[in-house]
Amino acid sequence: MTSRLTISEFARLVGLAPSALRFYDDCGLLPPASVDGSNGYRYYAPSQQPRARLLRDLREIDLPLAEVRLALDADPAELADLVRAHLRTVEAKTAAARAAADHLLTHLTADHTRVVLGGPEFASAIRQVAPAAASHTASTTPSPEASAAALAALDCVFVEVGADEVVFVATDRYRLAVRTVRPVEFGGAAGRVLVRADELAGLSRWAAAGEMVELEIRGEDAVIVRDGESREIAVVDAEYPAYQGILDGLAPPVCRVVVDRAALRAALEGREVVAFDIGSGELRIDGGEPLEVIGSGAARIGFTASLLGAALDVSVGPDVLLEICAQDRPVVVRSADQGTFTTLVMPVRLDG
Repeated sequence: MTSRLTISEFARLVGLAPSALRFYDDCGLLPPASVDGSNGYRYYAPSQQPRARLLRDLREIDLPLAEVRLALDADPAELADLVRAHLRTVEAKTAAARAAADHLLTHLTADHTRVVLGGPEFASAIRQVAPAAASHTASTTPSPEASAAALAALDCVFVEVGADEVVFVATDRYRLAVRTVRPVEFGGAAGRVLVRADELAGLSRWAAAGEMVELEIRGEDAVIVRDGESREIAVVDAEYPAYQGILDGLAPPVCRVVVDRAALRAALEGREVVAFDIGSGELRIDGGEPLEVIGSGAARIGFTASLLGAALDVSVGPDVLLEICAQDRPVVVRSADQGTFTTLVMPVRLDG
């Protein structure tokens, strides 16, 4: 290699533009090895390449020139400390900028929410939660004091839309089904919408046929778009039960077991109310043949077979997880293969 390099040759070797090299010469950060007195041409030595590449990298992380000057002559440990301190500063500024931008966007787009989800994920979420809505469960009997608005809400799927997740919820007061889906794209402000479960379920096959679907909420209107085709969905004006409080209020389970989903579902066939006896690695239903379970704890608890069966029908995978905290508290039924879907099923009182 030649003992001296022109500014263009040196620029190509170190990944800096000739104009940048001239600027760093003027700043005193990287003066050339020599300058031709007759024409002013700058020449660089091969030994200057490490310093030039370090200078390039430091500027690529937007390190201020004053700190670059210190970093170029620092030992490796000091240089690492400088870079870490700069990274913390950049992250803090980024977080502050994001918070300010979110605040601004919330005000600018307060009446507009747009989210893009995978079509199959959107459809599977509907399929899993919609059956838990009241209109799908014959066993739901309205109490005399239940208001018309409350009953209207129970016929619906509640959809909460945020930048990090979209949550689909349905309940008939005996079951609560919750499924979360991660959005592909998100725009506008966080939003929520209440739509009839049967109407949403009617769109699941149509939505599943698209790679992506877009849900747009504007005030009291909601539209689902797939492959350029849009479907309006009616928005229900009602207050939905505070489902998150129910989830947060669950006590730690005293019995937590995994059981074969198909075997458990088959054991419920033809029954109305079933009694589970769980312990010693097995689950017996009404004293019948044991099903093998994996987990911990013991419990005796009763279920309406149709309610528990419906929860098993929409689960995913060969196994299902049961979490039991008390005989009179909701039981968590969770797909062992899909942590984003959870059903709560109310047990029933067992005589004796």
